[in-house]
Amino acid sequence: MALSTGVVLRLLVVVIRGIAAPAPICSLLGQPALPLLSAEGDINIGAVFGIHRNALFKVHSFTSRPEKTPCISFNPREFQFAQTLIFALEEINNSSDLLPGLSLGYQVYDSCSYAPLAIHSALALMNSPGPEDSLGDPSSCSRSPAVLGIVGESSSTSTIGISSLVGPFNIPVISHFATCACLSNRKKFPSFFRTIPSDFYQSRALAKLVKHFGWNWVGVVNSNNDYGNNGMATFMEAAWHEGVCVEYQESIHRTDPREKLLEVVKVIRRAEARVVVLFLTLGELIPLMNEMALEGDPGLQWVGSESWITARLLADNKAYGFLRGAVGFAIRNARLDGLEGFLDKVHPSQAPDNTLLREFWETVFQCSFEGGSSTLCTGTESLAKLKNQYTDVSELRISSKVYTAVYAIAHALHNLLTDLKNDTDSGKRTVYTPQQVLQYLKEVRFRVKTGEEIWFDDNGDVVACYDLVNWQQEEDGTLQFHVVGLYDSSMPPEQRITFNKGKLVWAGGQAEAPASVCSESCPTGTRKAVQKGKPVCCYDCVPCGEGEISNITDSNGCYRCDLEYWSNEKRDRCVLKPVEFLSYEEMMGIVLVFFSLLGSGVTTLVAVVFSIHKDTPIVRANNSELSFLLLFSLTLCFLCSLTFIGRPSEWSCTLRHTAFGITFVLCISCVLGKTIVVLMAFRATLPASNIMKWFGPPQQRLSVLAFTLIQVLICVLWLTVSPPFPYKNMKTYKEKVILECDVGSAIGFWAVLGYIGLLALLCFVLAFLARKLPDNFNEAKFITFSMLIFCAVWITFIPAYVSSPGKFTVAVEIFAILASSFGLLFCIFAPKCFIILLRPEQNTKKHMMGKTSNDIRY
Repeated sequence: MALSTGVVLRLLVVVIRGIAAPAPICSLLGQPALPLLSAEGDINIGAVFGIHRNALFKVHSFTSRPEKTPCISFNPREFQFAQTLIFALEEINNSSDLLPGLSLGYQVYDSCSYAPLAIHSALALMNSPGPEDSLGDPSSCSRSPAVLGIVGESSSTSTIGISSLVGPFNIPVISHFATCACLSNRKKFPSFFRTIPSDFYQSRALAKLVKHFGWNWVGVVNSNNDYGNNGMATFMEAAWHEGVCVEYQESIHRTDPREKLLEVVKVIRRAEARVVVLFLTLGELIPLMNEMALEGDPGLQWVGSESWITARLLADNKAYGFLRGAVGFAIRNARLDGLEGFLDKVHPSQAPDNTLLREFWETVFQCSFEGGSSTLCTGTESLAKLKNQYTDVSELRISSKVYTAVYAIAHALHNLLTDLKNDTDSGKRTVYTPQQVLQYLKEVRFRVKTGEEIWFDDNGDVVACYDLVNWQQEEDGTLQFHVVGLYDSSMPPEQRITFNKGKLVWAGGQAEAPASVCSESCPTGTRKAVQKGKPVCCYDCVPCGEGEISNITDSNGCYRCDLEYWSNEKRDRCVLKPVEFLSYEEMMGIVLVFFSLLGSGVTTLVAVVFSIHKDTPIVRANNSELSFLLLFSLTLCFLCSLTFIGRPSEWSCTLRHTAFGITFVLCISCVLGKTIVVLMAFRATLPASNIMKWFGPPQQRLSVLAFTLIQVLICVLWLTVSPPFPYKNMKTYKEKVILECDVGSAIGFWAVLGYIGLLALLCFVLAFLARKLPDNFNEAKFITFSMLIFCAVWITFIPAYVSSPGKFTVAVEIFAILASSFGLLFCIFAPKCFIILLRPEQNTKKHMMGKTSNDIRY
């Protein structure tokens, strides 16, 4: 079973307290833990590797001392790590430049990939006696540890236990494969270093990788240990910042029952996410892949962490062919000259009593030195002819980190030796302490023969540099690792990842990257609306509203256009709003111009008719001077409507309202004068009445002038205080600009209309009173009817004017002008023209007077 880090740390506290407690005599209380591989030197280096994959647990009866825990399932890869350490030490011992005259020894322990045994191994490295020490010697309690540094372990959990144990004693620990970002905490692990990059960088690089290929809906599976849990926590945080959502997260441990693995496989196969991030160690990945292979190729894109993405054990297994196309970050590969020959020379005869070498030989050659049912090992077998995890030197990504760790300790010792050389009496033996090595490790900087420059930052980490590896199937059907990119943490953030997309092959051998999204990308002109109860990556694409745009895909919101702009049909660009006004080119403008010219033409024609027949009774009887002035004002009324058509400008806005107001007052004043004259003329027939002397032609002209001057005065005040001006109306319509004339002063505008209305009402009342006066041609009747039409038009104009939008406001005003003008023209002059042109026999003074004998000139 797996022990949590918390339990391990509590055990460590007890152990440390026991070590720190003073005792007069040191005695062995348990069975001594002996290294599986060892060689004595002037200075010894310890190492802990998981040479076996599992520990065989037994139930203890607590009635006798427990036996040593046996380990099973030999791990050739970890054995290669141990041999690489020995290779590096022998290379250093044979070097004349590094630690000359000083030999390095080693003690290699097996943790069986189990944290408590790793801690037990660390205790053994701290307390193992030197060649001249005795466990029964009281002075041995105060001696220095037998090793000045420890290399290992591969597992982050085991490394946490080792570092927590030896940290208080300042014994440096250099791991080649423990990547948990938690180990960078200098307060908890003051003596920890590593030659492999921290998962702090890898997890973020994986999140950027997923984001780069547009996968915002992924599944994740991690190891249920410190490596997987911390690495995945960092990935989840980075993924959230990158906008990547996780559909599911599953964690497994190598000791989990098969039912747990089947449940995880079921989740993976049924999920919608087509990309799965596996932050797993080989110990957890292999059981999961075995169960996955039973149901065939799931058709998924796999993204892996450095712990398995370059594992030849997986690539060589044909059952795992569905891993084709997998991508992930791996430690950069390296070549160690001479290592292959060194590995091939390992033989049980080198240490006949070493059971580990015999087990290794029996495992790789599938034979037995004991005979029996198995093939008998002869010892003549050749490792050079084998191809397995141990002999494969094409992928020395992790082994090179073991090599680098050994050289880091050696360079620290070399620098220490150089500094102490002049301060030490040559007659005395120099004693090195782990504390000294620890201080020099913090400042060490060197370059190994692989070309990599090594130095540690304040947290004991090295610069993160990864290869982006892609699993590609060759013509012979084998899976090979192809480097298709690079990650370098020393570069600026935007330049840390580089790709060679042309070399990438995806799941199923596809040349195009698969899609793995919860929702398809929202095109321009739409925005994302998160679906209720789902992550932010699951959304609906909602079209932008009117006047809003989004010009990028997957926009989180739509942006409103400026006031003078409006969205196009696709809602992806703001365009200038069309400017609308009543123009001469459009049909409504043409019709209004036509009727305006028609009205002015008809009025002119009437004036011509009246001019020709100016001496006839019907023209003379109806005050020809006022009639011609009325026809002139009506012509101006028809023509002033033209100023309302066309693009508004400062002069047109000023002209249209003042011209309209003055001409209409002139027109109504003439009608009012005619009405008063008619009314007063019949009143003058009364005996002793001389009222007509006050309503002769001079008085009529003066009254028209007076009424008109009042309107002129109103217009002058209006133009002086707040004149009309062209105005872009953006409130009536959102999608277009209405170019119209703002009246400026509303009081001035309504004063002009009010004054016209007042005159019209007065005229209507007087005409109404004179409608029944005796005469064959009583003009008051027609004036009454014309004023009725006039008032009706302008009364209906007010609500129509207020409610009509845009250019229709202008059209309503023009219509009111034309309608009222035509009403006056036809009601007052049509009957006269009818008599003049069609009934000339009625155009006589006798007929006009009827029974009235007074010859009155109006």
